[in-house]
Amino acid sequence: MNYSLFLCMALAAALPLTAQKPKTAAKPLAITAVAISQFEDGPNVPEDFAFDPGETVFVRFQIDGYKAPPEDEPGKTRLSYTLEAKDPAGVPMVETKTGKVEVELAPQDKEWLPKVRHMAVVPSTAPTGDYKFSAVVKDGLSNAEVSRDIVFRVRGRKVEPSDKLSIRGFRFLRNEDDAKPLAIAAYSAGSPVWARFEIVGFKLGEKNAINVEYGLAVFRENGQKLFEQPVAAVDQEPSFYPKRFVPGAMSLNLTPDIAKAPYTIELTARDKIGNQTETMKFIFTVE
Repeated sequence: MNYSLFLCMALAAALPLTAQKPKTAAKPLAITAVAISQFEDGPNVPEDFAFDPGETVFVRFQIDGYKAPPEDEPGKTRLSYTLEAKDPAGVPMVETKTGKVEVELAPQDKEWLPKVRHMAVVPSTAPTGDYKFSAVVKDGLSNAEVSRDIVFRVRGRKVEPSDKLSIRGFRFLRNEDDAKPLAIAAYSAGSPVWARFEIVGFKLGEKNAINVEYGLAVFRENGQKLFEQPVAAVDQEPSFYPKRFVPGAMSLNLTPDIAKAPYTIELTARDKIGNQTETMKFIFTVE
């Protein structure tokens, strides 16, 4: 018998077995803890919630799975991100936000997750639909990249587009802020006449600039001109987000002694960039 071999086998059997600790797989780079709110760090809005034009939308998320600098080679994280807010057609609402997260981590910061915040104001002429923040995060240490769309809903005003200058949705109102139009445009002497409408089909200039104006005239039943304001309002400014329409409003103060009769409003819109003019007439009655 080979006693040397027997002795080695006996010694090996007497030694305790040491289990090999499996290596933990690195987490993939991820955008997590996503939230959409009405104010910074506010609660997440419900799934059926819709923002109105003019409201500010706040978004935030955390970055998980990023690579930290090794302990024997201290340094900073090398994270970068971009955020785009887009309407249902993919048109950017505001300028793209870019940023970096370059932080030197201490050993006790192993569980720390960077947080990114952004906000965007819903354009005043935004259409109804599902909007989104398109987020892209890159890790310069691992060369990993991840993207995610963060969806939110907007409840805008429905205004039919036009390929030429047009006046849409003219509606008489009892009061300035009424949401419901009058079924019958009838007013009493001495009361104000309110109306709202939208102008569409104008041309855009450089940087989405527009140059739209409107004016009005009021006529008696016999055709006599009672009142005229050739230029009642002007909208001529560039806009990052292209305007779909120009909201218009008008009011008339009826004198107490005005005759009870029908009256005609002649409303004229002008597009200076597109060299277009549109005139429409609307009738109300003083009873």
